[in-house]
Amino acid sequence: MTNLVIDIGNTYTKIAVFRLNELLVVDQFEMVDATVVENFLSNYKVDRAIISSVKKHIEPWQTNLSQKVEITYFSTLVKTRIQNHYLTPETLGTDRLAAVIGANHLYPHLNNLVITGGTAITYDYIDAGANYFGGSISPGLNMRYKALNHYTAGLPLISADANFNTAYGGNTEAAIRSGVQNGIKYELCGFIESYKSKSPQLNIILSGGDSIFFDTLLKNSIFAPYIKIEPYLVLKGLNAAIQKHND
Repeated sequence: MTNLVIDIGNTYTKIAVFRLNELLVVDQFEMVDATVVENFLSNYKVDRAIISSVKKHIEPWQTNLSQKVEITYFSTLVKTRIQNHYLTPETLGTDRLAAVIGANHLYPHLNNLVITGGTAITYDYIDAGANYFGGSISPGLNMRYKALNHYTAGLPLISADANFNTAYGGNTEAAIRSGVQNGIKYELCGFIESYKSKSPQLNIILSGGDSIFFDTLLKNSIFAPYIKIEPYLVLKGLNAAIQKHND
């Protein structure tokens, strides 16, 4: 069974093809149209598709796709292998839900903390019994840099630097980097320590576009041996969801 998996995010749309659990191809696009999707259908014999979207409307290319393969629109109503205890499931981001489904699929019977670095940083915990209760959301790496520039009169807009590793800055640019990057590092360590105190055998999964950057921030921490990087965790979660939904 070959699945077309589409994750429509705030900035990019990621499209992947899976044959059962094997990831065959993945790509991301700023804009998607019928031609983009048709290229995947031409290269792979797709049996079904699943779409997760932060957008509320259905775009024309989705209507076109539905005429060629069966589409499952991912939501909290889709049948999965996890127990979702989120108090307001209608407000839960589908990317967060897909990520914990992916974590439980890849690392079953473990206490998993999923940290996703993207537009926002999210922390989501799913226990060894596949129970998900919720998590935390904070501003992402680039959002923090942009906010300091936007909401002040004199601070410049600068970009992240993976090689910056000093405790404090001797000039304004370095001070901003210290505040943003060390701030995220201490935040990451604080959340991990909190969850680890309750679940000593904690499996830590970094995902999202900033996962490699976060891994660099944590490379000298005591948590480094417990960290796994899964850049395609959401896509793998969506693929697991469509398989369960069609059982």
